[in-house]
Amino acid sequence: MLETVRGPRQLIVGEGVAQNIPRVVAECGSRVLIVTDRVLLDQPGVAEIVAAVRKKVAVVGVFADATPDVPLTDVALAVSVAAEVDADVILAIGGGTVIDLAKIVGVIRCHGGTPRDFYGESKVPGPTIPLVAVPTTSGTGSELTPVSVLTDPDRELKVGVSSVHIVPDFAIVDPELTYTCPATVTAHSGIDAFCHAVESYTARPRAHGPRDLVEQVFLGRNPITDHYALLAAERIARSLPRVVRDGGDKDARADMSYGSMLAGLAFSHAGNAAPHALQYPIGAATHTPHGLGVGLLLPYALDAAEDAIGDRLAVLARVCGLEVTDASDAEAADTFLTWLDGLLADIGIPATLADIGVARADLPRFAEMASGVTRLIQNHPGPTDTASLTAILEAAWTGDRTRHLRTPGRR
Repeated sequence: MLETVRGPRQLIVGEGVAQNIPRVVAECGSRVLIVTDRVLLDQPGVAEIVAAVRKKVAVVGVFADATPDVPLTDVALAVSVAAEVDADVILAIGGGTVIDLAKIVGVIRCHGGTPRDFYGESKVPGPTIPLVAVPTTSGTGSELTPVSVLTDPDRELKVGVSSVHIVPDFAIVDPELTYTCPATVTAHSGIDAFCHAVESYTARPRAHGPRDLVEQVFLGRNPITDHYALLAAERIARSLPRVVRDGGDKDARADMSYGSMLAGLAFSHAGNAAPHALQYPIGAATHTPHGLGVGLLLPYALDAAEDAIGDRLAVLARVCGLEVTDASDAEAADTFLTWLDGLLADIGIPATLADIGVARADLPRFAEMASGVTRLIQNHPGPTDTASLTAILEAAWTGDRTRHLRTPGRR
């Protein structure tokens, strides 16, 4: 056994726990930068948190201009506000974009330089200033993860800063802050969380042996990540369609907050795989939401690797409550993939890459670009050569999940 478990110093979860935010922030520092966005800042719940923090600390600076996908211009502006108030703690209130932005601001605030100095894995030289992360969506799990995903205008795909040093110090997960999340955002963030769970559970295992358990970010799946991933998949499967249909379903909102958190714990260690790597260039080219892209790609990537992970897909079928009691693993795996198609359709995820404006001629180029995202691609349980990745994209473009070659007699 050679594993590690990482996370915040404290994870606080449940309805109403947002009341602890001012106290936690004040215990971390006295000069706080609050990172959020304009829509959230106008919501009563977030406005109350900001007002309460102002009463607890000496100085508060607010950067409320966070925009999707963390462009580098946002980073520069937020770093400037942090410098103006001489911030010694950061409070991030928002979705994955906001929390990812806060992470990289903390890195630069502590270590200087620019985001480009930290691209890749384990480039952050040490701890950053304290970060309190408060998610308002159920999806990215960024409040628990060692990753910040940014958009660099000089690159054709998103870039990641991955380091154990950027895991937030405190994660405060209150489902009540997600009640006002619009249906589309709920769907896209929710399927992202489901992808985190499934990709973690089906990730390629890594051979036990010498490895850096202190600095190395993704370590492959293990029994601990399997536990988190299956609990997450169960909760999200039963509640995502419900909460997209009825955002006022408090039980479903709680399930999604808890499921997203568990999925974040799973992929923080196991890592994501091909759907995320392939979405990077596709999302950059089409300007479509991250969750939409990974959700669309998930069944095609799983289908292409079904011969290697059929037993795990069968377990997912049972965990997600499908009727596969007397089915073989192969039958249960196929049932899971068919159910997944239905789930995606039910929450409004397009069925094909053609539906979101991807040109077929670009597929080989996107596959080549994704193959370079080694921290993700190495986790894919199927073949990862460019031809195999292109075949996944071809299937996703045509909508045909049966294009890949199976073992004789598989069907």
